[in-house]
Amino acid sequence: MGSEQEIRAKYRALLPAMDERHRRMWAGAEARALGRGGIAVVARAIGLARNTIVRGLAELAQKKTLDPSRVRRSGAGRKRTTVLVPGLTTALEDLVEPVTRGDPESPLRWTCKSTRRLAEELNAQGYEVSHTLVAGLLHDLEYSLQANRKTLEGASHPDRNAQFEHINEAVTTQLKRGQPAISVDTKKKELVGRFKNGGRAWRPQGNPEQVKVHDFLDPAKGKAIPYGVYDLGRNLGWVSVGVDHDTAAFAVATIRRWWRELGRKHYPRAKSLLITADRGGSNGSRLRLWKWELQKLARQTGLIISVCHLPPGTSKWNKIEHRLFSFISQNWRGQPLLNHAAIVSLIAGTRTKAGLKVRCVLDTHKYPKDLKLTAQQMTTINLKPNPFHGDWNYVIAPHRNTK
Repeated sequence: MGSEQEIRAKYRALLPAMDERHRRMWAGAEARALGRGGIAVVARAIGLARNTIVRGLAELAQKKTLDPSRVRRSGAGRKRTTVLVPGLTTALEDLVEPVTRGDPESPLRWTCKSTRRLAEELNAQGYEVSHTLVAGLLHDLEYSLQANRKTLEGASHPDRNAQFEHINEAVTTQLKRGQPAISVDTKKKELVGRFKNGGRAWRPQGNPEQVKVHDFLDPAKGKAIPYGVYDLGRNLGWVSVGVDHDTAAFAVATIRRWWRELGRKHYPRAKSLLITADRGGSNGSRLRLWKWELQKLARQTGLIISVCHLPPGTSKWNKIEHRLFSFISQNWRGQPLLNHAAIVSLIAGTRTKAGLKVRCVLDTHKYPKDLKLTAQQMTTINLKPNPFHGDWNYVIAPHRNTK
């Protein structure tokens, strides 16, 4: 009969190679070999519960059958709190979402509210949770606690949080009505050719991809300008890869193409379209051509177009940045963007576990820069500013006289 020390030594030697089922069956085999009192001896030696050893004996005697591929029987184990309390995860995300910020190069997110404050708000809604449980749920939802850092985008606007809450309410209302809401922006322009692309990719050892030493534009291949549309309600992306200039005409042409190819199929009863965008670039809040092109889109589609711009200094927190562009960057990391066809294929091949799918097309049209609108043309835009920051939030309705 083996001593407790011998049993403990054998157990520790075998432990790295055993899963939960193997441990209890091995303990059951040792207890059976010891005979009377064996269960107590093994329990003291290796620290397993007596009931666990009894289950191991039962499985050895085949009194309880279990699929060899399983460790526990189906349904065994303690149920997660999110299973026992339906709606808890959704309630937590609803609390966090208005102040959620994203990193454009990572799927991780972080929130301003503390776990204790979130737990208090959930308890006020009838959920019995602790701040430690909230922290665990946030980790499961891929949120992280991060320190603040300075940026080069200027000081915080006093109405920043209020604008984020306004956008969140507008998007939530739009989606509840079954109407489309999209996030739009231009991804970083890319040089086309055998140029270095950040990140690493799997290749045979000692055989890295050869790229040019200097990043000078190749006139024969040009550049790629990806402009994206992210459907907030359906987790679908559309990207047009332009070859000319990043203008308001190009931006709205991408939205128009998304609507014709995908949008109206997914929202056949749509009467309105909500667009969230940052305040600069080809979809800037002060850009007259952006509003002029949206007026033409409203007339062509019959949609009432609402626009909400992100407040100053928050362009990287646009939804499209961390729900679409970040995954595109991950998908093509370490690979030279040799030609436009390769770029389109890499973007279209982007997928995530959450179900993201992306359509990508090449746009070879010309979009001249520096087009000017006259004061008379501006008066024909059927634009209605919102009472709250009309420079950031406005509605453009169809107008028959737009040319």
